[in-house]
Amino acid sequence: MGEGIRRPTKALTAQAVKSAKDPGKYFDGHGLYLRIDRSGARFWVQRIVIRGKRREMGLGSPDLVSLAEARTIALANRKLAREGGDPIQARREALAVMTFEDAARRVHELHKPTWKNPKHADQFINTLATYVFPVIGRTRAPDVTTADVLQVLTPIWLEKPETARRVKQRIGTVMKWCIAQGWRQDNPATSIEKALPKQPNTKEHRKALPYQEVAGFLDVLRASGAGLSTKLALEFLILNAARSIEVREARWSEFDLTARLWEIPAARMKMKRPHRVPLSPAAVRILEAAQGLDDDLVFPGTKKGRPMSDMTLSKLVKELGFPFDVHGFRTSFRTWAQERTNFPREVAEAALAHLTGDAVERAYARSDVFEKRRKMMEAWAGYLAEKPATVARIG
Repeated sequence: MGEGIRRPTKALTAQAVKSAKDPGKYFDGHGLYLRIDRSGARFWVQRIVIRGKRREMGLGSPDLVSLAEARTIALANRKLAREGGDPIQARREALAVMTFEDAARRVHELHKPTWKNPKHADQFINTLATYVFPVIGRTRAPDVTTADVLQVLTPIWLEKPETARRVKQRIGTVMKWCIAQGWRQDNPATSIEKALPKQPNTKEHRKALPYQEVAGFLDVLRASGAGLSTKLALEFLILNAARSIEVREARWSEFDLTARLWEIPAARMKMKRPHRVPLSPAAVRILEAAQGLDDDLVFPGTKKGRPMSDMTLSKLVKELGFPFDVHGFRTSFRTWAQERTNFPREVAEAALAHLTGDAVERAYARSDVFEKRRKMMEAWAGYLAEKPATVARIG
C-alpha cells in the first residue's frame, strides 16, 4: 500500500499488519495507520484533530499493541477529542501517575526534613515496605481502593494493633498527597476502621515513680557510679519536669543564670512553641556543676561535641534498679502538684508546656504564668530536698 492512500474503516487485517514490510503508511480507520520507516521500525500512529488542530500521536509498536487494541485506543481518542478533551495530554498525565510505592517514596523524601530524628523517617518507609508494598506497591496510586487497604490491614489489625494503626495513618498520608496531585478525589484509608474488628485497648501509660519516692531516687542517683554529665542531666530533668530531648540537647546559650531563666527554642519542643523555664536555686547549682564539661552542650555525651543519646537516661534509670520511664518523672511532678499544692491547674500544665483550654480561651489568656511557675518549681525543689519517703528500689 503506497503512502498517502486512504482506505475505508478497518481496511487492515492482522495478517496484513504482520506481513507488511515495505516503508510507507498503511491506513485503517479513525485516522489510524501503521507506519514503517526505511529502517524497518514499525509504529501505530493516529491522525486526529484536537481542539481545532491536526495532531499525530504514536500508539506503540504492533509487536506490543495488536490491531484490535490499536483500533480500540484510536476510537477512544477520537471520542475524547470530539468532546473537547486532549487525548495526548491525558496520556501524558496517565503515564506521569506513580505507583503506590513510587508515591510513598516521594512522600517520604518530602517529609524527611520535618521529622525530629532519622529513626522516625526510617520507621515511616520501613513499615510501608514491610506491610504495604508487597500487597499494593505496584498498584497505580489512583487505583488503590478501600478493599486494597483492607487487604493490607486485616492480617495485622489484631495481631499488631499499634503497627496497624501507624500503617493505616501512613497510607492515608500518601493518599492525601495523591489527592493534592489531582490523581484522585478520595482517601481510601479514611473510615476503613468500620470494616475492621475493634482493637483491644493495649495502650499503657508510661510508668512513673510515685512522687513520694523521687527524693529517695535522687539520693541513689547521686551515689551511683554513672558519669557526671548523665547524673546531672537526669537530676536537672527531674527538677524542671522537662522532656528528655529538651535537657539532652540543652546549650549554654539558652541560659541566663543571673535571671535564673532557661529559654528552650521551638525546634526542640513537642508543640513547636518556644518555652521559658524558671530555674530554682537547686537547678542553678546543677548548671554550675556542669560548667566546664563542654563549651556548647550543657550535658554532653561521651563523644566530644555530641549530645548523649535518647537511651542514655533511660538506661541509667533501669541500671539503678527502677522499672520506671524517664518521661514518667513529669507525671510524678504533676501528681505532686495536684495532691500536695494549691497551685492552679493551668500553672502546672504550663510548667509541662501543655496547652490548656480551647482556641478561644488561649487567644485571650496569652500569659505563660512565669512568676507563678517560678514559685511552683522552687516548691518542687524544696519538696525533693525534704526526702519525705524511702525509695522502693528493685534488685
